Amino acid sequence: MIRGARAMAVAVRTPEGEVACHRERLGGIFTGPLRRIPLVRGVVILFETLALGFRALTWSAAVAAGEPTKDGRARAMDGADWLFLAVTMSIAMGVFFGGPVAATAWLDAYLPVPVVLALEGALRIALLLVYITGIGRGRDVQRVFQYHGAEHMTIAAYEDGRDLTVPAIRRYAKEHPRCGTSFLLTVALVSVVVFSLAGADPLWWRLGSRIILIPVVAGVSYEAIRFAGFHQEWPLIRWLFAGNIALQKLTTRVPDDEQIRVAIVALDAVRAEEARIDHVG
Repeated sequence: MIRGARAMAVAVRTPEGEVACHRERLGGIFTGPLRRIPLVRGVVILFETLALGFRALTWSAAVAAGEPTKDGRARAMDGADWLFLAVTMSIAMGVFFGGPVAATAWLDAYLPVPVVLALEGALRIALLLVYITGIGRGRDVQRVFQYHGAEHMTIAAYEDGRDLTVPAIRRYAKEHPRCGTSFLLTVALVSVVVFSLAGADPLWWRLGSRIILIPVVAGVSYEAIRFAGFHQEWPLIRWLFAGNIALQKLTTRVPDDEQIRVAIVALDAVRAEEARIDHVG
């Protein structure tokens, strides 16, 4: 899936070996004024990533399985989809944000609070790394990670003004500074600072604040990623965000030529849809 300023496109290879592509114009919250407000836009984009990603995954899975789709369009999310997404995200946030609190709270009796909070943050980062490493062992996930790398390489070539051909795209790294994986690690790091400022007592507040402050953490993290993405020429920025690039070595794999061609189709579709929007208004 590749998203432009006003459109998105999803490309997937069918069981027959062809490339199916869905593209659509975006509106509402996906392009509204909230996306231009610092800190707020990070929360909006987090929601957008989940919603559009779920739709794209549902459509691509149906196409890859040979199931029919309505007029080639991605199915709109219904109530059941939103409920499933909400439950899944609630569980994930509970484990990722609340789990480390529950696992380290007993240390309050033996260690200073700042040390306990640091251990909580370290455990949160460790959970992220273990999870990514674990799922990356699956064969299907490894193919997803190859497509992830193809997407990064194709976008990098486009941003550098290169022709979108396989040989040209192969010259670029599979890691990209504005990747969603970078956002996850930045969230884990920023949360250490934000949660430390929130205080630790009582325990119910420590647990509750981890959920309440998620929008703050997401907003600050997005601004940091955005700033770093536009200032990669600064050595200090590259050093500070080196961990984000290193993490992508776990979430990307070197793609084959056919996977790069699928990424090219998706990017070309976004560009075509953006041009159509410019023409028709």
